[in-house]
Amino acid sequence: MQPDPIQIIEAGVLPPPAGALSLLGGKAFNLVVLAAMGLPVPPGFVLPTSLCAQWIANGPPPMDEFRARVAGPLSRLEQATGLAFGDARRPLLVAVRSGPPISMPGMLDTILNVGLTRTTLPGMMALTGDPRLVWDCYARLVSSYGQVVHGLDPTPFEDASASALLAGQAGALSDLDTLSLRGLALRYLDIFEEMSGRTFPDTPMEQLLQSVDAVFRSWESDRAKTYRRIRNLTDLPGTAVTVQRMVYGNSGPKSGSGVGFTRDPATGEKRLYLDFSFNAQGDDVVSGRRRVTPAVTLSRIMPQVAQSLEHFARQIEDKFHDMQDFEFTVEDGRLFLLQTRAGKRSAWARLKIAVDMVREGLIGVDEALRRLEGLNYTAIARRRVVGAHGDAIARGTPAGIGAATGAIVMSADVAQQFARQGRPAILVSNDVLTEDIEGIASAEGLLAAHGGRTSHAAVVARELGKVAIVGCADLVVAPDRKSCLIAGRRFDSGADITLDGESGCVYEGRITVDEVRPHDELATVEAWMRARGADAGDSLP
Repeated sequence: MQPDPIQIIEAGVLPPPAGALSLLGGKAFNLVVLAAMGLPVPPGFVLPTSLCAQWIANGPPPMDEFRARVAGPLSRLEQATGLAFGDARRPLLVAVRSGPPISMPGMLDTILNVGLTRTTLPGMMALTGDPRLVWDCYARLVSSYGQVVHGLDPTPFEDASASALLAGQAGALSDLDTLSLRGLALRYLDIFEEMSGRTFPDTPMEQLLQSVDAVFRSWESDRAKTYRRIRNLTDLPGTAVTVQRMVYGNSGPKSGSGVGFTRDPATGEKRLYLDFSFNAQGDDVVSGRRRVTPAVTLSRIMPQVAQSLEHFARQIEDKFHDMQDFEFTVEDGRLFLLQTRAGKRSAWARLKIAVDMVREGLIGVDEALRRLEGLNYTAIARRRVVGAHGDAIARGTPAGIGAATGAIVMSADVAQQFARQGRPAILVSNDVLTEDIEGIASAEGLLAAHGGRTSHAAVVARELGKVAIVGCADLVVAPDRKSCLIAGRRFDSGADITLDGESGCVYEGRITVDEVRPHDELATVEAWMRARGADAGDSLP
């Protein structure tokens, strides 16, 4: 049986037929659509979902077989970029990304900067004229490859980066100079060899093969299986793997990476909802480990990029007839779109967006009602803090709406224990991570010191109807996760706090809340249902 053909992503490509979504996965399918629209998408190719099950069952194919399978699309990618994979003078680096038919934010793996070796390092430096960028990319590759491909403990890598920051008197890795990043990359190589018992692979094709294998295998990771169970996602064929030319958001002050929603995924309001990090790669934004830059800063420093994002947001929403969640990179002032998908949203936003899009003429009533199927209308409400006694003890960035009160817990396991006991809990952490999905699903709310509104875990929390506050600079969780400091005050596990998801305020103790409901939208949907002969009385209050 012949394998399914590999889809090419490049300018001028024809849009795929609707039936190709299951085979290409949502990420690649939509990227081909964007490329066909003439939007700035890095070229690449796609290994289809039909390969996922056999890779998981049998492991990676022999190198000769893999090399033959990707030879054609890789050659086409080299022609499109003017670069060559593994070339010592003009090396092509690629990103290896997951892409199931239905979006699973942050549940599957990605590896960036694949193809960087001791042989291609000098060529990259000559090609870019930026040794700092190259050493940064190499350090990122070694760390992520070790953790994703070989399952290495991230702690030694984190300790090494912390030591580099201390030695360089830097607040973030983006502040380190070339010499410091070179030292960090070399330390990462030592850690990789010490922990894995082997040297870091110095052959680009081996890096690519093992990265593709790791992304396919992440389909069976605990967090991916948990997400599919919670969201009742059954009968999916697996994930596709997209291989794309790298674009570098970490190439200086006029570069960066970000995530945007074409509408507010918490409230449904029609406004661009954006997070961005300067001099950063995409993982810095979505991982939940880094604080992000306010969108207004991007508008001030790179106004043309901000204007282009507004324009692209309208274009892609008009094309897909739905609110979109898109990822982008700015390389030295040039904007690239890396992904778009139907955005995860709160129940409140789901209702409002459906009603608004009918009023705007983007979709019809029947499509709106289809999108609202299974929605519990009686449960749609926004809880608001009305009885705050005294000032807030801290403030962060609201990543949802509503209010939540509960006992502080600092691990996913404890959050699940509290849920089994019927005790409301607030999951408090330094980072907001998708590995904590069981805890996020079990808790009433989420409070994190780092991360942005569009980090993958925040997206999941919002979709699950959880109140979330991220980027709370006054929060530090103790290493033993039994206590935390909020604005310098110690709080032990079990102490009650209240999160105001509207303002981002954190209050000590239990605070009085009330509820508001979307009466206008509910009345509109009820009228639609009655006009179609449906019994709205049992479903709408």
